[in-house]
Amino acid sequence: MISHDELAERLRDGDEKALRTAYERHGAAVLYLAQRLLSNRADAEDVTQLTFVAAWAGRETFDPQRGTLLGWLLGIARRKAIDRIRSTVRDDRVTQTVRAQLSAPDQAELPERVVDRLVVADELGRLPAEQRRTLELAFFDDLTHPQIAAVTGLPLGTVKSHIRRGLANLRRRWEVDGATSGSRSAGSSRAL
Repeated sequence: MISHDELAERLRDGDEKALRTAYERHGAAVLYLAQRLLSNRADAEDVTQLTFVAAWAGRETFDPQRGTLLGWLLGIARRKAIDRIRSTVRDDRVTQTVRAQLSAPDQAELPERVVDRLVVADELGRLPAEQRRTLELAFFDDLTHPQIAAVTGLPLGTVKSHIRRGLANLRRRWEVDGATSGSRSAGSSRAL
C-alpha cells in the first residue's frame, strides 16, 4: 500500500492513478463533509466531484508542510460547498423576487419598467458564466472587486474586466432593444 506522503507526491507530479487512489481513500470523508454542510446527497456528490477536479487542477498548490492531503481536500470541499450554498441562496433570492413581483398585481407599475427588467435579466442569462457570476456578486451580494476575486479565485484584473464587459453588454442590449426609447427613468439609467 502506498504511503500518504508518496501518494501526495505522486498526485503533485500528475500521476492519474494517484488521483484515483486519493479518491478511494478520501472520497468518503469528502462526501461526508459535503453532506453535513449541504444536507442534500445530490449536491454533496457534485461537490465531491468538484473537489477532486479542483484538486487535480491545483495539485501543485498542495504543500505537505502545511497539512495532510486529507486536510487539503477537505478545505477544497468546504470552499466548494460554500460556493454551492451561496449559489442556492442567490437563486432562492431571485425566485422570491420574481414571485413577489408576480404576486403583487395591485402595484401600478409601468409596462416599460417590466420590459426593462426582463431585458436586463435576459442579457444576464446570455453572459458567460464567470462574467455573470462577477456581476451577481457585485450587484446582488454587494461585494467589492477584491472580495469577488477572493470568492471566485479570479485575479482582480479579470474580475474588473468581467464587470466592465458585462455592464457594456447590458448597456448595448439595453439601447439596441429600445429599452431606452423614452421609457427609462433617471433612476433606471443610473442602474446600468
